[in-house]
Amino acid sequence: MKTAADLQTLLRQIDHKGYPAYKDTKGKYQFQQYVLSIDHVQGDPFAAPSKVSLLLPGRVAGFDKKCYDTNVRRVAFQDYLLRRMAAKIKDFSFKAKGSGKSGLLGISHPGQEILERSACTVDPQSGDITVRMEIGFPANGRTINSGELGKILFDFLPVCVRQTLLAASCPKDGLEKVLFLADDQQYIRQELKKRELVAFVANGAILPRKSGVSALPMREAVPFQSPASMEVIMELPHGGKLAGMGIRKGVTLIVGGGYHGKSTLLEALELGVYNHIQGDGREYVITDESAVKLRAEDGRSIQRTDISMFIRNLPNGRDTKTFYTEDASGSTSQAANTVEAMEAGAEVFLIDEDTSATNFMIRDELMQRVVSREVEPIIPFIDRVRELYEKYGISTILVAGSCGSYFHMADCIIQMNKYQPVEITTLAKKEAESFPYTLGRVDAAGEPDYRRVVRRDAAFAKDDRIKMRTDGTDGFSINREEVDLRYVEQLTDSEQLTALSHMIKYMKLHSFDGKRTLREAVEELYGSIPAKGFGAFCEGEGKLPGNLALPRKQELYAALNRCRELIVVEKG
Repeated sequence: MKTAADLQTLLRQIDHKGYPAYKDTKGKYQFQQYVLSIDHVQGDPFAAPSKVSLLLPGRVAGFDKKCYDTNVRRVAFQDYLLRRMAAKIKDFSFKAKGSGKSGLLGISHPGQEILERSACTVDPQSGDITVRMEIGFPANGRTINSGELGKILFDFLPVCVRQTLLAASCPKDGLEKVLFLADDQQYIRQELKKRELVAFVANGAILPRKSGVSALPMREAVPFQSPASMEVIMELPHGGKLAGMGIRKGVTLIVGGGYHGKSTLLEALELGVYNHIQGDGREYVITDESAVKLRAEDGRSIQRTDISMFIRNLPNGRDTKTFYTEDASGSTSQAANTVEAMEAGAEVFLIDEDTSATNFMIRDELMQRVVSREVEPIIPFIDRVRELYEKYGISTILVAGSCGSYFHMADCIIQMNKYQPVEITTLAKKEAESFPYTLGRVDAAGEPDYRRVVRRDAAFAKDDRIKMRTDGTDGFSINREEVDLRYVEQLTDSEQLTALSHMIKYMKLHSFDGKRTLREAVEELYGSIPAKGFGAFCEGEGKLPGNLALPRKQELYAALNRCRELIVVEKG
């Protein structure tokens, strides 16, 4: 391994040369406290910045092993270090001068959710800290200005490391709060299963966000307060007693007038599958980690999904056990989304009436009289919601503003009144007696057939020809294939989509062989992540991109199901 002095010598040698000479800097260099690795050098000062990484040995960092002795603590600890590093790097970005992106210092900027990110990783055995970032190598025009790069590598970066990644520089109480919060959040998740709950919303939680484009908490929002009948108390390991609303397994209905907070509560539950940072307001809004938000999605493709549970006996005779379309309707797309969520292992469905297909959710009595069930291919969700719970153990939380028929199906009914929940199950059930729901004879659905086998794509024969691009949280492309994820609403960070593109690229190259089912391939990949981390689906630890955030396997299923070029063969 070369030394920092070797790098200084090299920088002096290439100063004022053409920009391509920067390529000679690629490699690893031993600095006093860490190893600097220059992994990729940009082609010119106007191109995407160069990729570098810092490896700080655990013995040098000096953090107690308790900071990363559990997976949940390790992820929270990584997130804490990354936020500190991002804040410090911002102070030095573009302090080195030059053309184009010269002097840029970039690193992942986490949002309100705490996610596993490749930008900062901690080895759970050694405590070694790896930070991945971008640097715009300075130039005047296209002529190397190595003096300015020297400022970045020998002045700015050492300061950033000393002030953010060493135990001596981290406020003990601040780090302790992060770790204690992670412990408390994990405790609540474990308690959900023990207490037969699917979600918990703490009293005092701030659910509304600042605006439609800001995930920060709304100022002067009404704090959440659980109905007395639904209140449960958690004895947290560090936070003491915490009271809040516990939503039990089964069918839960959230009703109320417009603008009273129904959708706001559901949105908080959607993102309760992730842990949130202190001060977010949703730190103690915890939802079953497998929960999936379902909605209609006009125009999405469906790749041989078994939707016969909800749609059968099509007039054109098409088989709905292996249904294929390039342009699904609202009801068909929601049916596919539901079955695909079952395939992905979801134990909770989250549904908002506003974003659902009406004919998928319900058929009122008058419509049933005029258009008989025998000629209607769609079996509405209301006729399956009890079966989903009683047979498959899948709970549903449904926001309804106009569909009172679900009163008959619900185990618990919550009314949002001026942003506060009121439990009205007894009242609603009594009123529903005057409006009997006529449930026709709906046969029990057989378990959907998940045996979808994916064939290898010949276009992916050569790894080096594959190009990928991420479009915020809307989707990504692999070569010429666009994967639209605008309506996969639990994707909260563009880096999750970047990771999804790498996952699908890996699976198309290595997993899809015409023998394994889609489910087998996904489960195999996720089974390797605990041991290999992001290296399970990327080129290797040394070349690991610094812009990845680990999505849930439910989102990987969702992305694969929206790949229009996925080659699904007939089931055996």
